[in-house]
Amino acid sequence: MIDIGANLAHDTFDSDREQVLERAAEQGVMQMIVTGSTLESCQKGLQLAGKHPGILFTTAGVHPHHADEITSSTLTSILDLADQPHVRAIGESGLDFFRDFSPRPVQEKVFVQHIEMASSLAMPLFLHERDAYRRFSDILKAHRTDLTQVVVHCFTGDRTALFSYLDLDCHIGITGWICDERRGTHLIPLVPNIPADRLMIETDAPYLLPRNLESKPKNRRNEPCYLPFVCRAVAAATNRSKEEVARQTSDTARDFFGL
Repeated sequence: MIDIGANLAHDTFDSDREQVLERAAEQGVMQMIVTGSTLESCQKGLQLAGKHPGILFTTAGVHPHHADEITSSTLTSILDLADQPHVRAIGESGLDFFRDFSPRPVQEKVFVQHIEMASSLAMPLFLHERDAYRRFSDILKAHRTDLTQVVVHCFTGDRTALFSYLDLDCHIGITGWICDERRGTHLIPLVPNIPADRLMIETDAPYLLPRNLESKPKNRRNEPCYLPFVCRAVAAATNRSKEEVARQTSDTARDFFGL
């Protein structure tokens, strides 16, 4: 399996990151994309990928939560990082109107700047959206023909949002949200609508610990070794075997990120 979104640069992994990678491999998670959400995490992710070539890759971008922290120097640094071979997508970028940690006009401006970077570099785009799909879709639609491949990672939206993204030829990343009986059950009937060649799975570790774990860790930290539980939930939703979902999502991820 391939985990297309793991925040392995997060400081909660500083004390046992090597063991985290070992546990992932033991559970069949052989490659991971380290999500870049700040300039610092992008730089740290690139260092990690350099230490684990062929296993770890990374993205380069700034999460909408931090959009108001971006300067022209930040954008230049992201462009420099994107030139490195371990970096396989621009992002994490997009819009988050759920928390509004950055003003919405600033989020939109930075989102377009990331789109323009991905377009100029002909690189895939790794996107985040929460409670903003109408504006998000409008912006993406205006630039879609300039882009190569696009993934809306950690999809948690409704049917309208999903079909909007599919109509824009986006890939979709599914996390442990689908395992959450409190807020993720709406995803179960939606996932079968995602074409197999546009569906990928991820943990978004250390967040979104799957609630279908038989035994949950005391620290409540998610990590890539729990990706099989996401795979299992997707398999159940699509009436396919876990092995088939693992193979198809991995094939799709290899194609998308050029692994």
